[in-house]
Amino acid sequence: MKKTLLIILIMTMSLAVNVQAQHRVKRQVQPDTSQVVRNYIDSLKVLQSRLDSLQQLNSQLQQESTDGRFFRLFVPTTFYHSGANKQLSLHPQKGDEVTDAVDNALMYIYMRRPDLVRNDESRLRRVGSIREDVNTEIMPHVELTNMAQPLPDEPDPVPIQVMVRKPKFWKLTGDGYLQFLQNYVSDNWHKGGESNYSAQAAATLELNYNDRDKVTFENKLEMKLGFQTSPSDTVHRFKTNNDLLRLTSKLGIQAHKQWYYTLQMMTYTQFARGLKANDKKVYSDFTSPIDVNVGIGMEYKVDALNKRLTGTLNFLPFSLNFRYVARESLEAKNGIRGHHHTMEDFASQFTGELKWQIFDQLSWKTRLFAITTYRQSKMEWENQFQLKVTKNLSANLFIYPRFDDGNDPDEDMGYFQLQEWSSIGLSFSW
Repeated sequence: MKKTLLIILIMTMSLAVNVQAQHRVKRQVQPDTSQVVRNYIDSLKVLQSRLDSLQQLNSQLQQESTDGRFFRLFVPTTFYHSGANKQLSLHPQKGDEVTDAVDNALMYIYMRRPDLVRNDESRLRRVGSIREDVNTEIMPHVELTNMAQPLPDEPDPVPIQVMVRKPKFWKLTGDGYLQFLQNYVSDNWHKGGESNYSAQAAATLELNYNDRDKVTFENKLEMKLGFQTSPSDTVHRFKTNNDLLRLTSKLGIQAHKQWYYTLQMMTYTQFARGLKANDKKVYSDFTSPIDVNVGIGMEYKVDALNKRLTGTLNFLPFSLNFRYVARESLEAKNGIRGHHHTMEDFASQFTGELKWQIFDQLSWKTRLFAITTYRQSKMEWENQFQLKVTKNLSANLFIYPRFDDGNDPDEDMGYFQLQEWSSIGLSFSW
């Protein structure tokens, strides 16, 4: 009987377990949809609240990172009076929430870990290392800068044509004058004398080359011609009183600063016949004589008195002088012996040409030429003073002493000769 009851009880319990298991399987297969949605919504709310808490905590931490009231928590442990005063005073002075929390935290350390306290507030005040502004919130000071002005609009680049001009090594200059002189004397003038007329014309052309490095090539053509007339001369209506045709060419190579090695060629003669009053004899003529002189030496370029004194000094110790006389009657007078028209001599010579601009209206030009063949010597010194009255009107004084021992000496002046004249008239330059 007992065995039978035990078997019935076991079967009843197994049946109950099966029924309960079937109910659980049915609930899993067919869940309640509305409950699932509610649970999902609740989980989103919980997640939102957590995110808000994290955001609030993050903002608070950012604030606290610049808040000086938390300073006492991060320095070596120090006993501050404020926390003890709040705990022991009958009427404590409450601060803000953060300051009170910091004081409570420090009191907790003071009471439970006094061994961590390294310093106290009284000592810090004596050494002057405590600050009163740690309990105030530090506010950043922001300085606003002025707004930068916008860059101006730049125009588009325009192509520029660059023209490179070849330097002008050649230079052409010149000057000249045309002047007249008239002198009238009546027949009964108490001091005597006679009337006369004269005219002077001169032109100088220069064509010079200078490479502005070492080489120079200078060419100078001088032309002078003057006529005069006087009633006392019954043989000649006109006579020349100034006659010159001269070409000078110089090739220079710079040696040092203002010194140049020089090769010079000078050729000179006259335009017309040379005559004397009431005398039919011809004393000189075109190419009678004509001299060609070639020499080698050194030249010094003068530049002084603030460029008011300029010119050249040319020393030619080795030169060859060639002379040609076209008229046979003038051969002996010009040193040619025998029936020849030419003669050659080796010689040494010096030529100095200077111009001094004394002031703006007055200038002095001088030329000193000396040559010797060691048998015959000749020296010429030309001086011209020019006074500019206006731009194209000037007065000239010309003084020309000369020495030549190749001619017969004069009874009064010996080998010296002199020519002088003055005039006023037109002048020009370019």
